[in-house]
Amino acid sequence: MDRGRVGEGPRPRSLSPSPSEAGRNRSSLDVVDIFFLFIQPRKKDQRGKTKNYKQAHDNDRLYKCDRCNKSFRTPSVLSVHYRVHTGEKPYSCDQCGMEFNQSWSLKNHMKIHSGEKPHKCDQCGKKFAAAHTLKTHTRIHTGEKPYSCDQCGKEFTQSGALKIHKKVHSDERAYTCGQCEKAFKTAYSLTSHMLVHSKEKMYSCDVCGQSFKRADFLKKHESIHTGEKPFECDQCGMKFRLKCNFLSHKVVHTKERKYKCDQCDKAFKRSEHLSNHYRIHTGERPYACDHCGKTFSASFSYKCHLRIHSGEKPYNCDFCEKSFRISKDLNVHRRTHTGEKPYVCEVCGKAFRQSFVLKAHKSIHSREKPFECDKCGKNFKTASQLQVHQKNTHTNLKLFKCEDCGQTFKHRNTLRMHQVYHTGKKTHKCDQCGSTFWTSSMLSSHKRVHSDERPFKCDQCDKAFKRSEHLSVHYLTHTGERPYSCDQCGKTFTSSRDEKAHRRIHTGERPYSCDYCKKSFRLRSCLSVHLRIHRGEKPHICEECGEAFAQSGNLKRHMKNHHSEERPKSYDKYGESFRKPRQLKVLLVRLEHAEKDAEAGSSQPKIRLRQLEIRLQRL
Repeated sequence: MDRGRVGEGPRPRSLSPSPSEAGRNRSSLDVVDIFFLFIQPRKKDQRGKTKNYKQAHDNDRLYKCDRCNKSFRTPSVLSVHYRVHTGEKPYSCDQCGMEFNQSWSLKNHMKIHSGEKPHKCDQCGKKFAAAHTLKTHTRIHTGEKPYSCDQCGKEFTQSGALKIHKKVHSDERAYTCGQCEKAFKTAYSLTSHMLVHSKEKMYSCDVCGQSFKRADFLKKHESIHTGEKPFECDQCGMKFRLKCNFLSHKVVHTKERKYKCDQCDKAFKRSEHLSNHYRIHTGERPYACDHCGKTFSASFSYKCHLRIHSGEKPYNCDFCEKSFRISKDLNVHRRTHTGEKPYVCEVCGKAFRQSFVLKAHKSIHSREKPFECDKCGKNFKTASQLQVHQKNTHTNLKLFKCEDCGQTFKHRNTLRMHQVYHTGKKTHKCDQCGSTFWTSSMLSSHKRVHSDERPFKCDQCDKAFKRSEHLSVHYLTHTGERPYSCDQCGKTFTSSRDEKAHRRIHTGERPYSCDYCKKSFRLRSCLSVHLRIHRGEKPHICEECGEAFAQSGNLKRHMKNHHSEERPKSYDKYGESFRKPRQLKVLLVRLEHAEKDAEAGSSQPKIRLRQLEIRLQRL
């Protein structure tokens, strides 16, 4: 066997083994043979990939950005990053003209025009243009959130979302607008802000023709027409049209407030609410209306305000076809049809349709009044009550004018209630007695007449009331406070309504007139009672004999005189009781005068006194 010449190196192996070598037992191949047969020939081809692999796992970031101090592993990635600050977008779409700062972003965008979506989800069948988008989507089904914040512990499904979230804990704003020099924490926020300076709206709705500056805005708008609500809460079953609204709703079921203000210690459930809250301390109101110049601290309030000028009301009610500018107003309005009252008072169990009404209601159970008027020193339970007090008492501005009669009002809601009277229609009807009312609040108050429900209880004497304002007035009987006084005669009152009604005595004003006989009254309640004479209404019926009365006072008097076993008034001198209190009162006054004359020694008054006593005994 030839072993080669002396001094020569080992004979080089061929790239493909000979048939004799192939038939050799494979277990006899050692590691060196495998290396030379399979790995060594590819070493040169894999050299570039090995370099990239080492760079990917190397923690050294030698190339730093001189604008935001962000560091990168390669100069090519740094040059691409610079485009974020310069706004350079060298890659443009030849179909729609949209520009991108990276080539792979353009490639993914082109799939939108081609409609190509080769990657399909096995669980829901949804298709995607990119594989990484599918991978992120599957985490919705698995619930996996591999990226967590090391400061607050919040978890995310994507690393990019975690990076954006971390900037919430930092005050760094590296992205500056070139037109107004406003700074932002993320490039996406800067891109969204740039649309404020542009009036171009490339995306239009096929149904209503409304145009938008961004495609995602159009996509959100289109769901209004379809009525699709794909996001459902697993705790209360409530459905939502947008994912952001769904995530905001889920926070309602938890009391955790992660985001705290470092100036007033107020806490919030969402980071954007904290950002808007900061502007209260700074006074910043960056959103200004082009029509009236009004400024806003939040973009949502600004957008809703613009609909006042445009008249747009995109949210329609399915029950009555009433439309609203804000989706929240539509949700609250729907509860009037469904009867839903999700906000319940823990003290008395009363339910409400809106959370702020519940918050105001809770102050009834508490005697605390933390809001003080700086002009008169009067205290109030809520800030809204203080604002109403200052407008009604300390200002004479009436900005809201009725177009029908010219009467002016201080509040828009007061004007709306006033305009209902011009229509002459009482659309709210009681299903028990058929009475109609101008507003739903009047109907709600009326319905308690048919029930014994008195949810508002006094904590000092256990007296209960059907309306909260009656309880508030009742509290003044314990404190002795009479805050409302007449400026002409000095008489004081416990409620502003009584004080206004009293003023009409001095002015002679009788604003409530009867349509039948033109008789006028100072109070609306007096007019309502008077109208029963013309209409023949007698709603108060005696349960004993069936006799009907127009006024509740007449029914009470009838019950005492004819159906009561106990006589309500008594004369202690004779031990007798009487059913007719008015007649008894007259006789007692006469007796008092007769006794005084009898003590004077006259005989005639003594005879008169005896006659009155006999008359009392016969009653």
